[in-house]
Amino acid sequence: MRGTALAAALGVVAVLGFQGAANGFGTDSLDDDELRRYSTPGKVRGPVAGKVHKLALKPKGTGKAVLAQQDTKPFGLLGVTWTDPAAEVKGSVEARTRNAKTGKWSQWITLEQAKANLDGKRPGMRGATEPVWVGLSDGAEVRVGGGAAALPSGMELALVDPGSAGDAKKPGDLKAEPAAFAAPAEDPVPPTPAQPPTTPGPASTAPKPEIVSRVQWGADESLNNEGPIYLPGGRIKAVFVHHTAASAPYECSESAAIVRGLHVYHVMENKWRDLGYNFLTDKCGTIFEGRQGGVDQPVMGAHSYGWNSESTSVSVLGDYTSAGASPAALEAISKVAAYKLGQYDGDMNGTTTLTAGATQTNFFGKSFTEKQAYEFKTLSGHRDGFNTQCPGNSLYPQLEALRKSGPPAALNVTNVNGEPARPDSSFQTPGPVSVGFDTSTAGALVSKFELLVDDKSVATAAGTARTMSTSLASGSHQLQIRATATNGKVSTSLPVTVVAEVKDIKFVPVAPKRLMDTREGLGTPQAKVAGGTSVTLQVAGGATGIPASGVTAAVLNVTATEPTQSSFVSVYPAGATRSSASNLNFTAGQTIPNLVVVPVVDGKVSFYNHSGAVHLIADVTGYFTSSGEGATLTNVGPTRLMDTREGLGTPQAKVAGGTSVTLQVAGVEGIPATGVKAVVLNVTATNPTQSSFVSVYPSGTTRSSASNLNFTAGQTIPNLVIVPVVDGKVSFYNHSGTVDLIADITGYFSDSTSGATHTNIGPTRLMDTREGLGTPQAKVAGGTSVTLQVAGVEGIPATGVKAVVLNVTATNPTQSSFVSVYPSGTTRSSASNLNFTAGQTIPNLVIVPVVDGKVSFYNHSGTVDLIADITGYFTK
Repeated sequence: MRGTALAAALGVVAVLGFQGAANGFGTDSLDDDELRRYSTPGKVRGPVAGKVHKLALKPKGTGKAVLAQQDTKPFGLLGVTWTDPAAEVKGSVEARTRNAKTGKWSQWITLEQAKANLDGKRPGMRGATEPVWVGLSDGAEVRVGGGAAALPSGMELALVDPGSAGDAKKPGDLKAEPAAFAAPAEDPVPPTPAQPPTTPGPASTAPKPEIVSRVQWGADESLNNEGPIYLPGGRIKAVFVHHTAASAPYECSESAAIVRGLHVYHVMENKWRDLGYNFLTDKCGTIFEGRQGGVDQPVMGAHSYGWNSESTSVSVLGDYTSAGASPAALEAISKVAAYKLGQYDGDMNGTTTLTAGATQTNFFGKSFTEKQAYEFKTLSGHRDGFNTQCPGNSLYPQLEALRKSGPPAALNVTNVNGEPARPDSSFQTPGPVSVGFDTSTAGALVSKFELLVDDKSVATAAGTARTMSTSLASGSHQLQIRATATNGKVSTSLPVTVVAEVKDIKFVPVAPKRLMDTREGLGTPQAKVAGGTSVTLQVAGGATGIPASGVTAAVLNVTATEPTQSSFVSVYPAGATRSSASNLNFTAGQTIPNLVVVPVVDGKVSFYNHSGAVHLIADVTGYFTSSGEGATLTNVGPTRLMDTREGLGTPQAKVAGGTSVTLQVAGVEGIPATGVKAVVLNVTATNPTQSSFVSVYPSGTTRSSASNLNFTAGQTIPNLVIVPVVDGKVSFYNHSGTVDLIADITGYFSDSTSGATHTNIGPTRLMDTREGLGTPQAKVAGGTSVTLQVAGVEGIPATGVKAVVLNVTATNPTQSSFVSVYPSGTTRSSASNLNFTAGQTIPNLVIVPVVDGKVSFYNHSGTVDLIADITGYFTK
């Protein structure tokens, strides 16, 4: 039994098949609740039974018919139907209604004749006008005239009462089993019947908008139990925009009732299998699910004669002949179109080719021949494919701007490390990865691209870019490209999988070599770095002496000098998203260095200055590589090897200006006598008599111009140094005045196979006492420590971590003090990692051993906020 017959048998539709005299029905007075029956707030949570009342039109001679003005049962939507679907009404069909709230009659409304066979040739079909929404009414009048030909027989006025929330059926009210899927009816392009999908539809590059489901707007599914038909080939190539159902102004609270009215009319009067449109939106931008079958599926609708088998549709409730659609409605169209086209690499601002399913002419007089292919704009109006005014003379011109309103379209990852990619592809890498991508949207309309790794943005590029790079930690990762249009809308490519096998990353020390000096134009243009801008330096390949491939991170001593105002500098992989971490903080006129271990993705690193202008210098002291060569890290200490104040390691005397002292590091304090390639030292300058700098360099080599510490008279300042070892010793040079020097070792790099290897990560913020990240939200009091869990968080392994590389920043100190970073669970040594004065912000790099998965931070005096950003770790 067909669904419509079943519905009729169950009494869903009341049929009144005669013409009443004027006031022949009479209506009971409606109370306040009944007058609001179509304006129920919120969403219905169950099927609402609609009703159709039919009134026969009376012939009045050739080409004329009327329905006398009369009282009716309450209704909200109407249309005129007749027996033969192929018959045409040559004259005009007009109706007017009485408002149930005010008792006033409307102006005459012209009803546009609907195209037959939109849902195929089906049993019981009738000819019909398009339905119109008139609001809650209790009286009607119809006139047909102006045509010389005889009118079709069986003309009736169909009055649809879509019901209200109070009419919603409760579970168990309707026990009928749905009929089996019917064989598809004849259609201009016969569809291929399909079983309901068992998997979700294709993922879209555009976000899925919020959609009021059929359950929520109260669809009575007993009316259409045949089930949907899915597009042949299952691909949507175009979106047709329509308007429908409203002649009178409506409130958005009535929208669900309007949709229910359309559903009833399309099924009961047009005899379609379901509501014709795939999606509908009201003037407030609320989107409704139309034809059943899944909003994420390629469901065939009954909306655009001859083009249904390759398209979807969105219809705006209202009449847009003389006034355009609201911004909210246009935005809703944009969201739906972007989402549906984004499932199939479609572009709202593009074109597509559709095959005509019927021979016909459109509104503009263009002829189409069945089975021939024609070019359409991907977002088209109904009139582009059919001879109709739909979607209205005022809405149709709005489509041109609407086409450019979506997010970047057809966004895809095209290659990974040069290998062609498609969604769900899988690749392998030793760590570095370069991702190629593309979009059909012009670069001028894209503000930025982001590379996402496991949903986290790790790199940003301009709208004209087509490649981005990063370095991955070991494991399997999902990579996507996120694009933001200049209008602020966002699309995201489908993911590809990249499995990184990061192992045996070793350190290769090099004699300190200057790679960049903005004062001289070395490595970058000769100019200070302006506030809010970055400069990029090639560190791998070319004349740098560092290999062009296999380099995962560089060790740079970076110095800021001649700043015009207080600022900070961040050093980060070129092309990556710059984090909030700072590597140097300084005041106007200050010169300050800091060691940086920065990941290298494409051979380059970038230097960002926040404010004012500053000269920057970068000296390389080594690099990490996956090539198999290099040294591994062994933790020791922290152990004090040198203190000129006490004669430890060197004679007891300040280091004079223009002189060096040399320290034996190999063969002492548990450090091997041979095989040591470099040592990790925390070097502190204290008691200087005047402004100066100190350089630490391999003993027996020519000292470069690189400085490791810069200070003023009376200042105490530490800095981390990774210094190559040539003859088992390292040297310390002081430029001016005299100064005491202290050196604490935390580890060494050697050719031992038992040492730890390096893995890049971040920079990722692990601790911020200002926000309670990693530790309680409170300043660290003098004489106390806070402890941070580092193993097993933010992608760091839970076991096997021997040391972490942290950029530690002290800020908001209340008085002069120092901070020591040391392995949790061990005795803190006298070494300091940061020294500061009240109100100063200062960072320093720390390579700290990990014993129990945690590290501790000790503050000596006053209170201070501490921040820790991880850039890598060592494992064995």
